[in-house]
Amino acid sequence: MSLNYCMVITSDKVYAGLKEDRITPLVSSTLESRGRRLAAVSKVRNTFEEIISAIASMASRRECDIVLVTGGTGPGPRDVTADAVSRLAIYTLPGYGEEFRRLSASEVGPRGLLSRAEAYVLPGGKPVFTTPGNPGAVALALKIILGLDTHLVDQLKGKGH
Repeated sequence: MSLNYCMVITSDKVYAGLKEDRITPLVSSTLESRGRRLAAVSKVRNTFEEIISAIASMASRRECDIVLVTGGTGPGPRDVTADAVSRLAIYTLPGYGEEFRRLSASEVGPRGLLSRAEAYVLPGGKPVFTTPGNPGAVALALKIILGLDTHLVDQLKGKGH
């Protein structure tokens, strides 16, 4: 099964053109190397309303099998991605976040445990993965996600194990 990803980048600086988008090329090339495709990208500011709107828009797109959201997963006051996605989601899949924090802590130390990276399922069965917005964190997240994405999408569509 070839999967299509849609991505929401949450970053005030990337949105305003003050910082180079290093995430889109990384995600696109990583997905292509594994037989997947980045079908759409949206860049938004770190505001609750914009994040919710962008995720809902991406999730409603027929070509999007999985939504990836980068940025806004820390403990800071502008880090609202986890709160926004949880407002839309019907449930979480905690194993992804647990594994992300475990691997992140082994790479960067205890501060990796502060990430609120998580996996969610939206109404209608669309999975959403969140990750911090730096390229290293996104690459780590993709290692995990690409090991389970096909199985997850199949399961959410009601296919057997």
